[in-house]
Amino acid sequence: MSLADSEQAVVELIDVSVERAGRNVLQDISLSVTAGQFLGIVGPNGAGKTTLLKVLLGLWPVSSGSVRVFGIEPGTEGQDPHAFGYVPQRQSIDPRFPATVADVVMMGRLCCLGPFKRPRADDWKEVARSLDWVGLADRQQRPVGQLSGGEQRRVLLAQALCASTRLLVLDEPTAGLDLPAEHEFYALLRRLQEQLGLTVVAVSHDLLALAGQADQLVCINQRMHTHGNPADVVHSHALREAYSCEFNFLAGEFAFHDHATGPEHSHTDNDGTKD
Repeated sequence: MSLADSEQAVVELIDVSVERAGRNVLQDISLSVTAGQFLGIVGPNGAGKTTLLKVLLGLWPVSSGSVRVFGIEPGTEGQDPHAFGYVPQRQSIDPRFPATVADVVMMGRLCCLGPFKRPRADDWKEVARSLDWVGLADRQQRPVGQLSGGEQRRVLLAQALCASTRLLVLDEPTAGLDLPAEHEFYALLRRLQEQLGLTVVAVSHDLLALAGQADQLVCINQRMHTHGNPADVVHSHALREAYSCEFNFLAGEFAFHDHATGPEHSHTDNDGTKD
């Protein structure tokens, strides 16, 4: 039976293992993401999180197991160019980079234009709409390098949305941002996910920021240690096992979405993590 049971899985991995240079990077990973779900992936440095995303994108072959995105093996000829948008791991953009915000967002449309074809009016409308979604409609003609770090991340999010409003794959999208900007980014991502019906798969080192927005949380360290409701994962022994260290968190409030009742509810604990 499919891991997604009766629901159609947007992303499905079954017993996936990956080797690099004779070493197991991922081992026996099985998970599924259904339409409209927000999956967060966490784990320590070197756990294989980015490799897992590359597998989903068809950029890295598996040693064993199967991978399907919208029912098709990633990277094969039948894959829809609008299947997903991707926000890569990236540092700040050089202030001297000679491109406007709109130019950078338009790069998300290039996979759909075909070789040697120029953007049409409809493509620029998609750019404007994507920038409006992320709150940067008034920045279209600004040099992208002049924006703040948080604004640049929203530009890259708009670029991904310009490519697809079906599935977003994000690799450490808030790396280098301060805590307020990080939480603002994830709150925006969650709003867009709900408004547009997006399916989201996001990797982050910040367990608690991601847990506060995701529907499901997966913790990997070569293999999958725990997978489930974020509140349960944050408090699980398997999480501590995955990080191979003791957790010494300051007491804090952690907010988790409760889709059964609508409003968020808070979860207080004395534990936390530091990657």
